Amino acid sequence: MTHQSIDPASKAANMVAAVLTRSRFVATLPRSHIQTFMRTYTSTAPKKAAKNRLYNPVRYEDEFETLNLLSASSRVPLITLWSASWCPSCKVISPLLKELITEGVGEEQGGVSFAEIELDSPTLGGLALRYQVNSLPTLLAFDRQEAQLETKVHKVEDMKNRQFLINWIETEAKRHGEGGAGGSSLFGLFGR
Repeated sequence: MTHQSIDPASKAANMVAAVLTRSRFVATLPRSHIQTFMRTYTSTAPKKAAKNRLYNPVRYEDEFETLNLLSASSRVPLITLWSASWCPSCKVISPLLKELITEGVGEEQGGVSFAEIELDSPTLGGLALRYQVNSLPTLLAFDRQEAQLETKVHKVEDMKNRQFLINWIETEAKRHGEGGAGGSSLFGLFGR
């Protein structure tokens, strides 16, 4: 048994032709004329560079879910920094991340959005458990509402390194709603 592959445009044309041939108006037209009625649409507008977004710190689970949904619908990865008010490293890393994101790091690759998750809020404990955040600070990206656990960063030394953060943000921005880490290697953060 052989399997023939039909390209999507031909398949769509055949479906439209089948529907149109059932009507009295087009019943007399040959199939080739019916297919000429199909029109494809393209955009000639240049693709705009994505702008990075900074959100207010998250203190409630429903705020996080809303940001995650917004991120998924706009096809822009959500970068989160999991922190607490009593965490001294978080107070160093948070301003550095915000600075890089406002400078436009990752915009050429598709853009990112950023939110700090404040775990000392009494309502967010279950969220950290759900996404396997067991140390502070932790960087975790979300794409299509899925936590990207393979690129999660919890080493403070890495998060204090400006160049490491630039590379990490650019890698996450390459996802733009398509999953993966933008590289060609399985589980590779910087693989190309």
